[in-house]
Amino acid sequence: MNIHDKYKVLQQNLKAMGSVAVAFSSGVDSTFLLKAALEALGGENVIAVTASSCSFPERELKEAKEFCEKNGVRHIVCKSEELDIDGFRQNPKNRCYLCKHELFEKIWEIARENGMNAVAEGSNMDDNGDYRPGLIAVKELGVSSPLRQAELYKEEIRELSKEMGLPTWDKQSFACLSSRFVYGETISEKKLGMVDKAEQLLLDMGFHQVRVRIHGNIARIEVLPDEITKIVEEGNRTKIANQLKEYGFDYVTLDLLGYRTGSMNETLDEKEKEI
Repeated sequence: MNIHDKYKVLQQNLKAMGSVAVAFSSGVDSTFLLKAALEALGGENVIAVTASSCSFPERELKEAKEFCEKNGVRHIVCKSEELDIDGFRQNPKNRCYLCKHELFEKIWEIARENGMNAVAEGSNMDDNGDYRPGLIAVKELGVSSPLRQAELYKEEIRELSKEMGLPTWDKQSFACLSSRFVYGETISEKKLGMVDKAEQLLLDMGFHQVRVRIHGNIARIEVLPDEITKIVEEGNRTKIANQLKEYGFDYVTLDLLGYRTGSMNETLDEKEKEI
């Protein structure tokens, strides 16, 4: 099935919902899903819900607000502080499950208050191949995953987004800042702020896809493999090291394998991935 046929399937599935609350982070997938929902159902039958927390950068919240305002979408921002969830700060291997379960309970409540029949989130087919405990919460709570149901992959979503004129078609992939921590390491507001500032610095310097993983007070930087030579250029190298030390890191390191999703999951064996 080509991407345009997949998009037709997506539209049909969205229309069948009648009305929907879209979990909206302003990322590539949720922006595409929200736009598709607007086309399928019309603005009166769609709301966007964005969760605000210390693990969600201000730049992402700003972009979410701007997109909804520009496209005439009813936008609700709810407070969802993950660090208040029992056990979350200790960063267990099912951290994402704990977060998503509470988040989607809140989104369902908002959906019902606004007369929406369904809640939808933006995971795609590429998310099936990694350790994603949050998807278990999605299934348990009856949240729809229209992009996976239409068998859309990330690159196909980017291609369709470009055709639709969406500003996110080439946006870097993003996951909540809590995913930068080693499992079992305590997550704190201070360290989330360190990671946020470090990643913003790299983005401001023109790096396209970045992660700053935190190991104690050590920063492990991931950039795209073809940007590794750029990051080790003398001016960039010293600037990044000095700035990250100012942010609170003791040591600044570069991962020679480069950026990849879910690198913190590489230390888990199959048994540990069971919830």
